[in-house]
Amino acid sequence: MPDDDLFELRKGFRIFGAVYEKVVTGYVERVNPSHLMQVGIEAMLDELDPYTTFIDESESTRIDIITKGRYGGVGLEVGRRGGKITVVAPVAGASGYKQGVRTGDVITEVASQSTADLSVDDVETLLRGEPGTTVRIVVEREGTPAPLTFTLTREQVDLPDVAYRGRVGEANEIGYVKLERFTRDAPKAMASALKELKAKGTLQGVILDLRGNPGGLLRAAVGVTALFVPQNSVVVSTRGRQDKTGNTYTTGRTPLLPDVPLVVLVNGKSASASEIVAGAIQDRDRGVILGTTTYGKGLVQKVKSLPHNTSLKLTTAQYYTPSGRTIQALNTAARDTSVSESRGQPHETVHGRTVRDGDGIRPDVRVSPPSPSPLESALTRRAAFFRYANHYAATHDTLTANFSVTDPELEAFRTWLDQEGAQYPIQAEQSLDSLRARLRKAGYDDVQDEAAALDRALQETKKKAFRRHASALKRHLKREILSRYVSADRRLAALLPGDKQVEAATVLLGQTDRYRDLLSPSEEN
Repeated sequence: MPDDDLFELRKGFRIFGAVYEKVVTGYVERVNPSHLMQVGIEAMLDELDPYTTFIDESESTRIDIITKGRYGGVGLEVGRRGGKITVVAPVAGASGYKQGVRTGDVITEVASQSTADLSVDDVETLLRGEPGTTVRIVVEREGTPAPLTFTLTREQVDLPDVAYRGRVGEANEIGYVKLERFTRDAPKAMASALKELKAKGTLQGVILDLRGNPGGLLRAAVGVTALFVPQNSVVVSTRGRQDKTGNTYTTGRTPLLPDVPLVVLVNGKSASASEIVAGAIQDRDRGVILGTTTYGKGLVQKVKSLPHNTSLKLTTAQYYTPSGRTIQALNTAARDTSVSESRGQPHETVHGRTVRDGDGIRPDVRVSPPSPSPLESALTRRAAFFRYANHYAATHDTLTANFSVTDPELEAFRTWLDQEGAQYPIQAEQSLDSLRARLRKAGYDDVQDEAAALDRALQETKKKAFRRHASALKRHLKREILSRYVSADRRLAALLPGDKQVEAATVLLGQTDRYRDLLSPSEEN
């Protein structure tokens, strides 16, 4: 470190410490020293990239989830639905799941504290703790007149890296693996899944689903890539401010599937380690990337231990794919990852195809999921599918085998919305309300009849939209209803049929010539 920087570091440390001490001991009103220090640290880090963050003692569980895929808790994923703290999903096998806490349960009390004024983070912190300890929660459940009380035992909760493995295609000839995260055990879990698929018969192709995977450990990404590419292949390199932070990472094992055709599914929520795998597969022309452009997080973070069980997640370098591309998006503000852009410096793959940097990993085959209709968006914003699934679970003890949402069930959903008085205005209705208010303010009372006629037309359009978008609405309902009855892997398996991107990948793997052409330099991406 240059002497001038070292002097400024020591000078700044003394000044900051002095200001902190004077404020804590002499300010006109008492201040919370811990909170004040947290604010000061966060203000300093806000000047840097969004991934450099301070992790205090109460948040240290996040590090175990990122690195190990486990934490001490009761296995309840919670969120806010309709303004209330709600169980989004119990983790199969954990205490909450075993004792009967359900998706949709509203948590009103945790550890003798009302959740009315607590944030989701507050509730998660109270639920987590040392294995062997207990925490009491009170929930409200639709269809149950009195609140339910559960005393849950905290334990080590293991989150699976591989959410699902199975076979797809008309003859079940293609393997499918959904990888949720990149913990240190991810390569082992992936290898186990692939071996299981191989044991069931010859594979004509494999779909690796990295959609929604936010990443994790760099070495886990290298380990997963090593299952598909030749030994000693370069997967990723890092370059940082200091020479010692520049490293090249290569595969260290014989690939498990060196030649089986491969499609990697990505989207705008595939980030970091997911992009390392997708970038390496693309640069080596080992497989086809299908979906939409990835998130574009190409910065390396290292977790630095700090006093009092706190940590600093510090950006120290950037990732580069084997062809020399940076994964980091040049501009992450308001990016539409479903649209192809031609900016960025060109690079070449092993076969001579042109790929570009500066915008995450762009797919070789762009397949966007269907855009939600205004009706779908309005119902999702009001958590209508979620709430109806609670109602359904309260009135149906079990699901039929091979459950599907039928036309009568969709009509029952619409009837329930009317009975509940659920408001789900689409954008056009909101615009009409705004127009009415402006007309009234301007004194144009004589056009209110026309506005009322337009409103009636919109209501009729909404009714027709239930029929026009029936397939998409049924899929939303099926996803939510299944989550009340079956495990996450069974729900995922049930929803694979109808997944447009999985269908596109399956079709591509059946088109040998098309697949080969996509990996040749003559094919336009």
